[in-house]
Amino acid sequence: MDHQHHSHLFPGVPLALGSAILFGASAPLSKWLLGSVDPWLLAGILYLGAGIGLALVHWVRPLIGLERVETPLSRPDLPWLAAVVLFGGIMAPLFLMLGLSLTTASSASLLLNLEGLATMLIAWLVFRENVDRRLLIGALAILLGAAILSFDGGAFRLDPGGLWIAVACLCWGIDNNLSRKLSSADPVQIAMIKGLAAGGTNVVLALSLGATLPLLSVIASGAIVGFLGIGVSLVMFMLGLRHLGTARTGAYFSLAPFIGALIAVIGFGDAVTLSLIAAALLMGIGLWLHLSERHEHEHVHEPLEHDHVHTHDDHHRHDHDGPVTEPHSHWHRHAPLRHKHPHYPDLHHRHGHG
Repeated sequence: MDHQHHSHLFPGVPLALGSAILFGASAPLSKWLLGSVDPWLLAGILYLGAGIGLALVHWVRPLIGLERVETPLSRPDLPWLAAVVLFGGIMAPLFLMLGLSLTTASSASLLLNLEGLATMLIAWLVFRENVDRRLLIGALAILLGAAILSFDGGAFRLDPGGLWIAVACLCWGIDNNLSRKLSSADPVQIAMIKGLAAGGTNVVLALSLGATLPLLSVIASGAIVGFLGIGVSLVMFMLGLRHLGTARTGAYFSLAPFIGALIAVIGFGDAVTLSLIAAALLMGIGLWLHLSERHEHEHVHEPLEHDHVHTHDDHHRHDHDGPVTEPHSHWHRHAPLRHKHPHYPDLHHRHGHG
């Protein structure tokens, strides 16, 4: 992205918010489907719908003349991909289902907000993404808003079920941070593999534990919700990671419960509650603090070689033997560069701060 001609918010922020909107919309729609399908089986159908839908997108692209400009997964990516599928696609949903069977819905809803917290803490403490007081307050306001929204007035208990849900959130936090290692590769390919692996695992486990297949119309509806709410949302989340880093993408994604509640109010006639208004105010403050962030200082780009989709801009000043179309992807080298502009901890700005 040429920072002299585009806002530093674009395209990372719209991608992260788009991911949150699609995922948030999937919650009330999934709740609507739960009347006619086992919860564990529905989780499998949602993920399988995401995987199969993205597989169609992946294989149809070349057939309709859409050139694949994204960098395909390579051998060094495979251990990271395996870890992402294991933590985010298999372990987390399993722990979540185990937790849900042992605790109250109110406790579960509140504890699910730990995913956003785990994602941000791992990004800041383990991967050393830069954070200042403004960002920290913004992230806490968003998370507090989500917690208020999740609280239904029932008694909160940290029982064994609650602990399993906390472990599931930790797994998703690890998954979100490890996904950053894959953010230069084709997000459709990654989300497709994750959806097929997670969906297949959950469907087999649910059926083996006695779940029965619902009507074909319910399966089809679940698959469509999964394709948009999990598949397309995950692709947008991966692209957000590429441009914003993990902590900021995670913070924007934490708006999903509010979006889900808003859709429930508008589409399903749910009441506008005091908690929804309080959450809107807190999340609005958090969102403003993040959107108005302007991280700018003189920084040095060390020599770097990698492969990802790019256009020729201030960060990509290499030559080609012949004419090329943009954007394109290939292995390229970055020469050392010192400059100053607003930036996020994206693919090219993962430097330390004093």
